[in-house]
Amino acid sequence: MTLNEIVKVPDEQRDHQWEIDFFMAITSGSVKLMLDAPQQGPDGWPYMLTETSMDASEPANKIMQWAALKGVGLAVNPQKNYPDYVFTYGMLWHFKETGLFYRTADEAPVGTLELQQGQALHAGDASPQYLPQYVRTIIKEFFRDQAVLRPRILVMSQDRKNYDLAFSLESLGNPPEKEHQGIAEALSWFLPPHYSIVLVSEMGLPKFYDL
Repeated sequence: MTLNEIVKVPDEQRDHQWEIDFFMAITSGSVKLMLDAPQQGPDGWPYMLTETSMDASEPANKIMQWAALKGVGLAVNPQKNYPDYVFTYGMLWHFKETGLFYRTADEAPVGTLELQQGQALHAGDASPQYLPQYVRTIIKEFFRDQAVLRPRILVMSQDRKNYDLAFSLESLGNPPEKEHQGIAEALSWFLPPHYSIVLVSEMGLPKFYDL
């Protein structure tokens, strides 16, 4: 099926296979830029607005590669009541790096992390594969806009299979607990859906690293 055929499938018939077909079609297909510059979406984040049409001539892959370096998301057919797809920034840079928008269909948990006494913890700085330098810079700019000048992070795992990206509460100015969920959800826009984000105190944990 072509991209134009896939976006005509009724919403109620769109399942996981539709999403896979859509991903395949858009990465090799073309779209039309509705505007030359990113626009603020209803969620407050910047998106390139694109539409599918018979005369679309801009390779979608080229737009995605550009957006991945600029800290911008991508909305497909936002002129509809519901866009056909909204790619967060995290999905686009992960696609640029790996060829995949995310690794599992499960939403990554956000919020707090409880460490049991005596549990072995593997921890260190984020590798360039896990968090490329240009992504770190874009997240840092987001923090700078919030007057957070030196955010610190730590990648932690208890089994070396599942990893949490921890943000130091101290480096964020110790926001009240009721704000933690909102901060984690904001950060999730910058990261692929399968990444697990936690906000933790540095107390009792290994050394954190400047973002």
